[in-house]
Amino acid sequence: MNNDVYTFALKSTLDEIQGACPDVSNTFIFKDGKILAKSETTDEKTVNRAINAFDSITERADAIGGVEAVTIQGANGRVNIACMNDFYLTTVLSKKADEKYVNTLTRVLIPTVIKLVEKVHPTSADDETLTVDLEPAEDESAEEDADSAEDEENEPVEDEIATTEEQEASEEDEEEETAEVDDEPLLPEPPVTQFIVEDLGGLLVSSDTVRIDKSVISEWNDLYGDKKISEVDIETLDGITTRCKFKHIKDSKHKGKGIIRMPEKLQLTLETKKGDLVMVKPVVE
Repeated sequence: MNNDVYTFALKSTLDEIQGACPDVSNTFIFKDGKILAKSETTDEKTVNRAINAFDSITERADAIGGVEAVTIQGANGRVNIACMNDFYLTTVLSKKADEKYVNTLTRVLIPTVIKLVEKVHPTSADDETLTVDLEPAEDESAEEDADSAEDEENEPVEDEIATTEEQEASEEDEEEETAEVDDEPLLPEPPVTQFIVEDLGGLLVSSDTVRIDKSVISEWNDLYGDKKISEVDIETLDGITTRCKFKHIKDSKHKGKGIIRMPEKLQLTLETKKGDLVMVKPVVE
């Protein structure tokens, strides 16, 4: 895939992570000492300092078989550097950051975004070489000479046929345009939102209903106005789907964290579990 697509997808994801985790001040991804992507708030000075510190540590770690992750503890926070696939993700956190939540986001979202981009953005057709077989020039000249007399004799008849065909085609186009006019306004495509699965349990919890952030539900209602939205379609990264009811999240500690609270029965149906990523879109009636 084109490197620009990787960079754009990774940068957007890093910005989203910082938006969801205000205690994350900087995020960037590097490989072999080169920056692949960084968040909007991350400056070059911060990046170079972290990479130099990491290189110094890895040089010493080569003797014991290398290093997969590094945590640098400071007075006001810490820096985490983790290996993902063949590159390194760096997050700069404040002391009060929820490290478990940040790790869940980064270790799920980054590899998932790359996987999704590779699915929806295959290699461009512009890179392929197209070949066209051309007839030899001398053959075309001979054919033109042989047909010249016949073309002159048939030209008036062909012009009359062409004019008639154009009129018929024009009438058909007008009929099709008239038939396609519809007073019903076209609805926008249902937006797809990514959520991280969180367990939902309790005695009074319905087994066929998920909990979603109220702000997302409000966006759906604003988008579709008076249209009824009482169900959602949920799809896993493996393509397993199901349709179920939904309500908004009531527990304040789960609000605004990009999660979908899901009962055990629905998790079994989707063959998913806590911490997995799913895609959700509203069912508009």
